[in-house]
Amino acid sequence: MKSLVRLLLLSAVVFLGACASTPTIKSDYDHSANFASYRTFAFYDPLGTDSSGYSSLVTQTLKSAVRQELESRGYSYSETGADLLVNFNAKLQEQTRVTQFPSMMGPGYYGYRGGYYGGWYGYETYVDQYTEGTLNIDIVDAHRKQLVWEGVAVGRVTRKHEANRDAALRAAVTEIFTRYPFRASGS
Repeated sequence: MKSLVRLLLLSAVVFLGACASTPTIKSDYDHSANFASYRTFAFYDPLGTDSSGYSSLVTQTLKSAVRQELESRGYSYSETGADLLVNFNAKLQEQTRVTQFPSMMGPGYYGYRGGYYGGWYGYETYVDQYTEGTLNIDIVDAHRKQLVWEGVAVGRVTRKHEANRDAALRAAVTEIFTRYPFRASGS
């Protein structure tokens, strides 16, 4: 019985960990912004992912994925005079998650009083250490210099993500843009 309870608890921890592998997506926008007036976009200079003064591989992948998403919504890329400026930032952070589950500890207190009280209850502790990734995409009204939309993805970075970083970044950008409800005017 005791081993069955432990197996069920361990299964629940593994299941919950598997569910946590898809990113949590959040977005918000300026309700006073006139999204119908926006037609063109460019990238902010310098981008948040280019802190070293040059375009990183992550930046190149994010630019390509964001450009694809915005162009599919009818926006045109423009080097100069764009209506919108896009900026993004990405970071990795080590996280620790500690979970406790009640469990039955042995037959009685250290073996004595076994027949009188039965087992006593305690807690089993599981420690999960993992890398969490956060991707922010900001869209700024270039003329007002004001943030008009932001999307954020936060999730566990797995070995699969690390092995195919470009696909993971593109998937995160696609997920974030599922929360972008606007299209360029005239499209």
